[in-house]
Amino acid sequence: MKQNDSLRAIIWRDNALHLLDQRYLPHQQTYLELLQAKETADAIRDMVVRGAPAIGITAAYGVVLAARAAYAKNAGAWREEIQADMQYLAQSRPTAVNLFWALKRMEALFPSLEGDPEAALVAEAGRIHQEDIEANYQMGLLGEAYIPKDTAVITHCNAGALATGGYGTALGVIRSAFSADKLSQVYADETRPWLQGARLTAWELLQDGIPVTLLSDGAAASLLRTGTVSWAIVGSDRIAGNGDVANKIGTYGLAIAAKHHGVKFMVVAPTSTIDMSLSSGEQIPIENRSKDEVLSLNGQAVAAQDADAWNPAFDVTPAALVDVIVTEKGVVEHPTAEKMAALMAK
Repeated sequence: MKQNDSLRAIIWRDNALHLLDQRYLPHQQTYLELLQAKETADAIRDMVVRGAPAIGITAAYGVVLAARAAYAKNAGAWREEIQADMQYLAQSRPTAVNLFWALKRMEALFPSLEGDPEAALVAEAGRIHQEDIEANYQMGLLGEAYIPKDTAVITHCNAGALATGGYGTALGVIRSAFSADKLSQVYADETRPWLQGARLTAWELLQDGIPVTLLSDGAAASLLRTGTVSWAIVGSDRIAGNGDVANKIGTYGLAIAAKHHGVKFMVVAPTSTIDMSLSSGEQIPIENRSKDEVLSLNGQAVAAQDADAWNPAFDVTPAALVDVIVTEKGVVEHPTAEKMAALMAK
């Protein structure tokens, strides 16, 4: 089933990487053409592209651009020449483990490549991209199986086609449930300070004819109190070995409210997001971004002059608050370290 799936934010075309610039959605739809690894890393850092799977895919294509430049500069020692760009890509954002997973997967090919590496690396980046889309379809079906008829759901941030190779993780489940005529309503938190829910999730769902109702982040608990919503469905940027989940700031609060009001909490993410090297979410590095993102909106000051701001981009939701983690390899209900290890051993 591939209905309600019209959007691609990452495109490799004419030997260049094209990214839908998400900073200007929904009012302006512009694709940037990238030809260098450095500008690819900058695009990740500056939020042109965001979402853990999309960051990983973008970084993979960034390796292609880095290899092209390294081979042109020194064909006999391109593996050494490429290292500076590899490090720059790795430093673009710290929380999404998919970034490092994709870089390691691309670099693992280096020793076996002879001559110009570009064609082989393009093929590998394309496989990473396509595998992500296929995984999202699978997760959509697995997650949709938990959604009963006539259900209202809430989501936080954007975990859709814009945040992945296509179709989406959390929004993949929502797309699948909508296609199965199970959804009565989709609610989306606006998700301050970047407003990914208002600017991206609402726009993306409407592109595929899925109606959505926005609410401020602070209204979510009151909405859940009404008994209208049965499931909260979110994505993740990194999942620790015990099932603790890092996702966009505000996810933790939504999970607490969901638990209190008897609303089920679903996390949807590919296994590339699971970091078994970390025993708990306390070890997940949390990116802190500029205070200006909180003190202003669209370049306009919204806070009292001289006020300070705290701006973590992510928070960690303990596994005890998660009812189900959906991956392309299967589903983990009420995650524990033992259950996560069993999943990853498949």
